[in-house]
Amino acid sequence: MEPANTLRQDGESKGGILAHLEKLETQMNRSHKRFEEPQRAQAEASTLRTRIHKLRLLRDKLRAEVKQRQARIEASAASAEPDQTLETSEQEVLETKRENLKAILQAYRFTGLSGKLTSRGVCVCIHTAFEGNLLDSYFVDLVIQKPLWIHRHSVPVFIPLEEIAAKYLQIDVQHFLFSLCEHLNAYAGRKYQADRLESDFAAFLAGPLQRNSLCNLLSFTYKREPGGQSFPFCARLLYKDLTVTLPTDVTVTYQGMDALPTSWEEQRVSHENLFRTTSLHKVFTSFAGEGGKLDMSLLP
Repeated sequence: MEPANTLRQDGESKGGILAHLEKLETQMNRSHKRFEEPQRAQAEASTLRTRIHKLRLLRDKLRAEVKQRQARIEASAASAEPDQTLETSEQEVLETKRENLKAILQAYRFTGLSGKLTSRGVCVCIHTAFEGNLLDSYFVDLVIQKPLWIHRHSVPVFIPLEEIAAKYLQIDVQHFLFSLCEHLNAYAGRKYQADRLESDFAAFLAGPLQRNSLCNLLSFTYKREPGGQSFPFCARLLYKDLTVTLPTDVTVTYQGMDALPTSWEEQRVSHENLFRTTSLHKVFTSFAGEGGKLDMSLLP
């Protein structure tokens, strides 16, 4: 009987070694992933810095050209007849605005803004994106007259287009387009995060996600572990600034208990900090990747 016992013990020993090796391989794979993510982030940051530097150089060049053109217009106006001066000046101002718009489109073509000249003026197309994902596109058809005005557009009604136009369109077209891009990209980013939460992490949700049209107010109930028996947390995310994709106010409460154990209260506070500093879908990616536990490495 001793040989049989020896074989069984050897088999159990080998099985334990294999299980330990698999555990070590899993830990090594996780370590590699965590090591690769900072490198990828650094590469993306370097690319963005290079792009920003090029755009700034182009911006400075365009500003210099605009100043030269304005100086020529002023010199021409000073030497013209009074009646001709007014007519020529208005025409050249409109022509200058048209050229400025064309230059702006050229400068921003790498940042999601493109367009084409039309018989009335220019049609601008704004392409939104979030974290490298291309999202919806919107257009604004501008008529270059005095004053400038919007002929038609596809901007959602809940984006404050009229307010932005009243503030910037007549005095700074570039600022108008930049502000509109900010609002549209932020809205697209917030909507993308909410859509991802509903589509990819429904198992964590205890009930439907509540959101308004602007996606700047989100509320949902979720469990720390999908399908688990743990009591649910209730989250309320408010984005007061409509040009941001991270919430300005976060409240996480809990249901089912009058008071939480210390460890669970720490989890609640950690969740609030994570929602405030990390994209919504990435928070739940962390939960899923860690078997429902909070990945503390994502905290600032």
